[in-house]
Amino acid sequence: MPKADSSEHPKESIARNKRARHDYEILDTWEAGIVLRGTEVKALREGRANLTDAYGIIMDGEVFLLNLNIGAYGLGNQFNHEPTRSRKLLLHRREIRRMIGAVERQGLTLIPLELYFVRGRAKVVLGLGRGKKAHDKREDLKRKDADREIARALRSR
Repeated sequence: MPKADSSEHPKESIARNKRARHDYEILDTWEAGIVLRGTEVKALREGRANLTDAYGIIMDGEVFLLNLNIGAYGLGNQFNHEPTRSRKLLLHRREIRRMIGAVERQGLTLIPLELYFVRGRAKVVLGLGRGKKAHDKREDLKRKDADREIARALRSR
């Protein structure tokens, strides 16, 4: 199973979902291509993307990304795209089958974590996440604070 880290080629990051790791426990990740229109690609090159409300769904054996907001391209005039349309993701069949099992049986969610270009192609890192409760979030914050204090104490020595 290929992981979402393609270290051989440099990636040009467009957008990150900072809230995803705070709100969800990420269990697995996949790198997927996105089916885009011309003005969407040009808008992404300008950095006009917002992943905060986006999520993935599986319909008829295909994976779609909903609520990914790609802003309008400035020079697109009447041929501009709809900013929040659903976009198809390109994955292998075995990866989709694994996602279907996790989403339908275990009640997990598909969350986009990062959007970037690799060799001129737009890619998204899709994470399989389980929602965190409020007490889980507090424990994570306490753990991060403790780690920071330990690192600070070690630096001062």
